[in-house]
Amino acid sequence: MNGKTCLVTGATRGVGLATARALAAAGASVLVHGRDPQLGRSVAASLGRETGNASVRFVHADFMHLDEVRALAEELTRLPRLDVLINNAGLIDGTRRHCTAEGYDATFGVNHLAPFLLTNLLLPKLAQSAPARVVVVASEAHRRAGWLDFDDLMNTRVGPLRAYQRSKLANLLFVRALARHTAASGVTVNGAHPGLVASELFRGTPRALRLLLATVVRPFMRSPARGAETSVYLAASPEVAGKSGGYYSDCRKLTPADPARCDVAAGRLWQESLRLTGLAAA
Repeated sequence: MNGKTCLVTGATRGVGLATARALAAAGASVLVHGRDPQLGRSVAASLGRETGNASVRFVHADFMHLDEVRALAEELTRLPRLDVLINNAGLIDGTRRHCTAEGYDATFGVNHLAPFLLTNLLLPKLAQSAPARVVVVASEAHRRAGWLDFDDLMNTRVGPLRAYQRSKLANLLFVRALARHTAASGVTVNGAHPGLVASELFRGTPRALRLLLATVVRPFMRSPARGAETSVYLAASPEVAGKSGGYYSDCRKLTPADPARCDVAAGRLWQESLRLTGLAAA
């Protein structure tokens, strides 16, 4: 990855941190994204020392604020190049439903709308650096979402787990639509399932679920480093050069659930996302 510049969102903890570490160790210039500047600068400095890579730095944006996503994109368009964008940042909202600064459901906003906006704003820079790659961290949780409910994109009628499942379905529909939009640009996009990882993703979920995970499931969870393997593979491996629109787990291509392979739903979500992020007007 020498000479490549990679942006990893949500890279101060868990799978994102492990992804950034692996790419830095491979020689890439790595942009570590997070919402906590103090933590982010500390993580970037630590990764630089660990890997012996002086080209690791922190970039800030809170994905609960789309204006901050726009500011981050504007900052990054001034880079000489951007070869890889890994949309890793995500959350499972807690027992009390939260909203973004724009009034959108936090799970849908952070997990789908923020990366949708960031990716679209960075597409010209990625195309300029082509061949370039976009990786969207999705999840096998999408299989429990059913069909995307366009009458309730803001998850007003479902709990936090179903909202998360829907957001992961939205991630894969985004991959499908984006692959079509970038087909002639030299930019590829693929989805990744990291597996069930021992991370802080579930920290806001109901106490009963956290207890179940901690006592029963945790011994079977994989490490963040293992969870990052597929994202790193899609970002760096020559085996997937030129391949786009796929969904991978353990570095192997999977067939997603039927609702994630629907071009009508992918197109409709694309149009709704353009409207909700203000890109339609632009």
